Amino acid sequence: MSETQTLTAARAPIVYFIDDSATMREVIKIAFRKENIQVTACPDAASAIEQFEASAPDIVITDVIMPDKDGYEVCQFIKQDDRFARTPVILMSGVVNKQVAEKAMAVKADELIRKPFQPQELIARVKNLLHPKSGSAEGARSPEAVAPARDSAQVLSGLFGANPAPAAPRPFASYAAATPAAQPAARPAAPRPAAPATIHAAPSAELLKLRAEVNRLELLVKKLRAELQAEHEYCDALESQFKAVQEI
Repeated sequence: MSETQTLTAARAPIVYFIDDSATMREVIKIAFRKENIQVTACPDAASAIEQFEASAPDIVITDVIMPDKDGYEVCQFIKQDDRFARTPVILMSGVVNKQVAEKAMAVKADELIRKPFQPQELIARVKNLLHPKSGSAEGARSPEAVAPARDSAQVLSGLFGANPAPAAPRPFASYAAATPAAQPAARPAAPRPAAPATIHAAPSAELLKLRAEVNRLELLVKKLRAELQAEHEYCDALESQFKAVQEI
């Protein structure tokens, strides 16, 4: 075991970045170039999982929306496989709301990051997840290593948790029962008409279908915006690199 730990400490950590956007993959590879971290960029989940056998990941970063398996399925596969169960997983999503956070927690994701993001923010999160591994044993993660994932889950649960329901108004009978019996009754009060019952009609199948389509289109629009932002950053990085080469 000591030999394995020595080899692990000697080599650069392997980070798998899974995204169907070629621009995003290039931007991340450029961003991590100055770090002592090896980035394996994959266009889909199948090609990434196929490489796990030859080169086990230290961290997996995956987009939520992908053409084959989505990010939740990738995370679930990793966490349920005994060989990779302790591998941290970062999910990327153009939309971060209660539903997305609940899905991320359900598949035991370690981090959830909103797109678009700054590459330095992703690098910082990767380093934070890699750091606890250096001080933990091979057989089990220390409580300090498990705590960040648990705390992040609690924070997400608090941010997107359901708001407490307002207290229901007391019915008329409650107010009548609370009236002291010693009060003299002049004459019986006329019965008050019952309030009409509010009927909440269940949303129709067509309405649910339209809502799902709207949500899908919103995700696509935000994904396109993220890719456009990534392309701008990629062009800026290439221009800086070109200027550096010219100066040399």
